[in-house]
Amino acid sequence: MSVRPTAAILVAPGTNRDRDVVLALDLAGADSVVVSITDLERNANVIDAAQMIVIAGGFSFADALGSGHVFALELEMLLGDRLQQAVSKGRPIIGICNGFQTLVRMGLLSNGAGPMALDHNERGLFDCRWVTLRPSSEKCVWTQGIHENIECPIAHGEGRFTADTEVVARLQSNDRVALRYVNGNPNGSTDNIAGICDESGLVLGLMPHPENHVVPRQHPKFLRGSHQGLCLDLFRNGVTHASA
Repeated sequence: MSVRPTAAILVAPGTNRDRDVVLALDLAGADSVVVSITDLERNANVIDAAQMIVIAGGFSFADALGSGHVFALELEMLLGDRLQQAVSKGRPIIGICNGFQTLVRMGLLSNGAGPMALDHNERGLFDCRWVTLRPSSEKCVWTQGIHENIECPIAHGEGRFTADTEVVARLQSNDRVALRYVNGNPNGSTDNIAGICDESGLVLGLMPHPENHVVPRQHPKFLRGSHQGLCLDLFRNGVTHASA
């Protein structure tokens, strides 16, 4: 029997999706350890034992100073360059919603592409609804081989991906646009971008919550028999890469 990789799920006060990620990773074939800011203060080396890393979603530190800002500062102070070292060792990393915001603020997704941000939704409102996503990158280890649309919820007020035309062109030309919204753009993101990866393809940041659609019964239309677009393969891809 193959050894299951271990994922470190990084959380902060206000994180609220870590248990959903634990379920998704368990179904995908990985064990998880939830690592809080306090845990990192006691022993930052705990991150080095993980084969994959997740920055979970929610509203870390109540979105003080802007979504993901304080979380990013805490991780930079406590981990230094450990996340970048994990990438250099081939370990996949995913930041979901608030985790995406945190990765962007830490600069782990730019890789020279240029300035980018996750700004307030175009309508200026918190938005919680189900969306359809089209995987669009073979470079990204998380989306490789997924050719069907996937469906999952969003739940954010600051999820509008913004970047100028040149930055988007660089992301596109390097196959770094991992996911796009289809059948509607819920927050006004530039070029319908829902998620991007770094230059290595190991680090994925996305605003929607794939951890909330890994079994059919999680879909709001499950009882009507029209559910589709499971997101479990995204997590399986990460686990497969972490196991290699």
